[in-house]
Amino acid sequence: MTAVLELIEVGHVYPDGRAGMQHCSLRLRAAARHAILGANGAGKTTLLQHLNALLRPQAGQVHFQGQPIDYRRQGLQRVRQGVGLVFQNPDRQLFSANVYEDVSFGPLNLGLGELQVRHLVEQALLAVGMAEHVDRPVQELSFGQKKRVCIAGVLAMQPQVLLLDEPMAGLDADMQHDLTVLLDGLIDQGVTVVLTSHDVDFAYRWADDIHLLATGRCSASFPAADLPQHTEALRAAAQPLPIVLRLHAALAERGWIAEQTAPRSVEALLATLPPARTGIGHPFSSTLSEPRFL
Repeated sequence: MTAVLELIEVGHVYPDGRAGMQHCSLRLRAAARHAILGANGAGKTTLLQHLNALLRPQAGQVHFQGQPIDYRRQGLQRVRQGVGLVFQNPDRQLFSANVYEDVSFGPLNLGLGELQVRHLVEQALLAVGMAEHVDRPVQELSFGQKKRVCIAGVLAMQPQVLLLDEPMAGLDADMQHDLTVLLDGLIDQGVTVVLTSHDVDFAYRWADDIHLLATGRCSASFPAADLPQHTEALRAAAQPLPIVLRLHAALAERGWIAEQTAPRSVEALLATLPPARTGIGHPFSSTLSEPRFL
């Protein structure tokens, strides 16, 4: 497996004595969807900040493209150009007067020419559906629009890896769908996407690889399709079983569907159900006002 980023026995303790990371080892393969799951305080944000070199490990190493990160100025510039981080709260990341100034900040700091910067900004804003807002003051944007501008600011740096801390938080269903489409498009272009989430259902449906954190430790990593084999690891990381797996098991136990491999979304599960027919004994009887298993 080719790892674009790797943590090797990383440890980090905050000034107040809290352990942010403890002997955490993690490999992130290139051009894949990665979901990092864990309870509040498990270390998800701390992990992302190590991957982006905002934090330096007090023990262990972080590798980018197979080499240990060089924490001198030139090395940090290389990492932060190649590994972009989008914070959970967009107000932590937006500091310029208008959208264009904010998105152009990174490319300008790289010393790129004005025409090249303008092109990168236009392409980044187009990718996140914010091209028509290029001249708007940042403070006039909605929460969801601010998140999009933050992502555009990272995309304008043309990163190989995009890190997102709880990107779906605060977004309505339509915005979440649009963001998912955007992330999938980046994957198709070869970008590695790594996000943290509390939503195990979304992670199981979307990710290629799932990584579990518990009290600062990287407790498990596995292909998302193998999640049903890791129920104990999920429980240890304070994560529930995805609802599609619970629903599939309940239906199979009652003999209402065959005991096949569970789909990874409720929509896919519904598509496998037999046609509705009348009769009190059938869970989808037209004579019942709602399914009997609810």
